[in-house]
Amino acid sequence: MMAACALVAVSCNKTSNSGSPTGPTNPVAPGAPVVYTAVGASDANGVGSSVVCIPFTDCPNGMGYVQVAVRTLQAQGSTVTLRNLGIPTAVIGPDIQALGRQYGRTIEGNFIDHEMPFVLGNSTIVTIFAGGNDVNVITAALGGGAGGSDGLGYVDAQVRTFAADYATLLNGIRNRAPSARIVAVNVPNMAGLPYLAGASLDQRRAAQRAAVGMTTTVINPLVSQGVAVVDAMCDGRSYQPSNYYSDGLHPNDAGYAFIASEVVRAMTSGSYPAPQGSCGAMTIVP
Repeated sequence: MMAACALVAVSCNKTSNSGSPTGPTNPVAPGAPVVYTAVGASDANGVGSSVVCIPFTDCPNGMGYVQVAVRTLQAQGSTVTLRNLGIPTAVIGPDIQALGRQYGRTIEGNFIDHEMPFVLGNSTIVTIFAGGNDVNVITAALGGGAGGSDGLGYVDAQVRTFAADYATLLNGIRNRAPSARIVAVNVPNMAGLPYLAGASLDQRRAAQRAAVGMTTTVINPLVSQGVAVVDAMCDGRSYQPSNYYSDGLHPNDAGYAFIASEVVRAMTSGSYPAPQGSCGAMTIVP
């Protein structure tokens, strides 16, 4: 199975973030003030929802997961200061950004250069949702001929690049906001999202290999470093067409609502569950 091969091929990345310091794990106390920085892409602005937010603006009525999470915390009695750094089309680092541009994709920024330096130093919560755009860059590069005869090896190499960039991002966030509880959302199996329903088998296999590799070897292991990981990969709601906008890629209001509910649980629970080590969603494509 392709996903199983991916786990073997990139298993060496399981310790790629081992140099990062263990971060605070204290959850948000009921009613406590919250300083929240959101690191992300179009999802942070609610693209696909009924109320899309303009980047870097106050958007109290937005319907993306960031805005819904803020309102949920406020309803629980917290005052919330938000800095939403989400940049539509952004990828995790400058290398993947350059790769995307090389193969004709519009990428307006990356998390390391254009978001990490602006994380609020007094943040008590930082969320990270990375990987979806990166998977799409990798499959676009493969479609353009990258990797030659070794497409699977090329995907694995890009997952290793993603791992190195994620370590840089996490270290930078912790240096800027040492008291923040960090909540990361892992990458769902992009091959199972509606937008790839009509794609070729090769493209879906590549998307699955990249997404499963990013989730299982890069993001999920961060629980051992004090990061709360929301398990979008193994949550069946990630694959329900009714949770997606008409483009099949961005969530709609219902999709963002379920992400927000899990993000808030991860922010406020002292015993938020670790992501699953394996699940059927990892092998959607044979």
